[in-house]
Formats: sequence, structure tokens, C-alpha cells
Amino acid sequence: MRTQFDATGEVLVVTGGTSGIGLAVATAYARAGGSAHVFGTRADPELPDGVTGHRVDVADREEVFAAVGRIVAQEGRIDGLVAGAAVQPRTPVAETDPAEWQRTLDVNLTGVVWATQAVLPTMMAARRGTILAFSSGLANVGHANASAYAATKGALVPWIKSLAAEVAEYRIRANVVFPGVIDTPQFRKANPAGGELEHWKTSTGVGSAEDVVGPLMFLLSDAASMSGSVLTRDRAFGVEDD
Repeated sequence: MRTQFDATGEVLVVTGGTSGIGLAVATAYARAGGSAHVFGTRADPELPDGVTGHRVDVADREEVFAAVGRIVAQEGRIDGLVAGAAVQPRTPVAETDPAEWQRTLDVNLTGVVWATQAVLPTMMAARRGTILAFSSGLANVGHANASAYAATKGALVPWIKSLAAEVAEYRIRANVVFPGVIDTPQFRKANPAGGELEHWKTSTGVGSAEDVVGPLMFLLSDAASMSGSVLTRDRAFGVEDD
């Protein structure tokens, strides 16, 4: 069965959208006729047509609300939020600096809260909208030197499920995606030696950012009559290693 998405006239906000999965879904959304706005901390990234960049630190609530306010003033609506901004430090528990721990919480968990709070009034008024957040397999199994990252990703699951229960009356959907192991700039930054990449290639497989686009576009579409749910991609599928 062939699938075609139509986002004509709709608006998407993607945090952490200047690279990796966030940029891939923003690009696909724009190609489907929608308007995509991506938040990131990089200055003036080169973006495809239909994708507008905003320099925003998701840990700063005022910055998030100001950026969302400008988008609503310009576009008049927000139909979807993909909360993908994250940091992934690799530090042993005994050596974790308080500032690093707090920054991980502020970006990976609290940043999702701020972005959600910012878009909810518009979605509630329209009585429609979709909010997506990313968890990680590390939330279930843990990982040496990645305790802060794993903890924040684990916390997002009950948080999204609770959100879904609160906003159901407004016909707003909230779901969590476990994208699997994806070869992104963030993953490579967290694993500069490349050892983990080789490990995952021979176990679960390693996907590309584009491999996650289909599931995300489905969840953003009206076809996804589900909320408070978890969609997992435990293994890479259909990806050939060049």
C-alpha cells in the first residue's frame, strides 16, 4: 500500500530540528506542502525550502514562548510539535558534574515541557493538534556513562501519557516514539570513537534519520487515531550498509 501525506496549509514546530531526525521530518513536512519551523542553537543553519530556522534554547522558557508566539502571529496556527531537542553526554555517574546533569534535564525533559506549554493554547483553541516526543531504548536497559540521558528519556514516557489524558477532550494527540539506533550527528558526537556504531550495526542494525520520517508523518497525520501510545522501532529495517 502506497502512502502519501498532504500537509498543505498546516504548520509544524520541531525542536532540535536543525539536524538529524528533526531536520528530516521538517523537510518531509515542507515537501508535503506544510510550513515547518525548526528550533536549534546553531546560528543560521542552511535549511531547505519551506523550513524556517529559529535560534532557540529549549531550556529557556522565555525564548521558547517568544519563538512560538512569533510563529502563531505569522502563521495563525500550529498543528504539530515534534519535541526532539536533546543532549547526550557520556560521563560516569561518579564524575557527573552538577551543571552537566542539570543541563541534560533542562534540555531533554524540561525543554519538552516548555515547548508543549507554548503550543497548547493554540492547539486547544483549534481543538486539534499533535505532540510527539522521543524516548530511547536506553530508557529501558540503561547504558554505562549515559545515566542522565537514559533517565530523562525514561521520564518522558509517563509524562506524555499523562499529557495525553489531559488534552484528549481537546482532540489533541500526544505520543512517544522510540526511533531505534539512528546514525545522526548527535549520536556520533556522543560516540566519537565509533565503537558503539559498530556494535549496533551487528546487533539491532543502525538506521538513518530518513528511516524515522514515515512513522512520524503517520503520527502527525489524521490517520493516527491514537494517543498516549508508544511507537517503537527496535530494529533497523530495509537499511543497507554501504
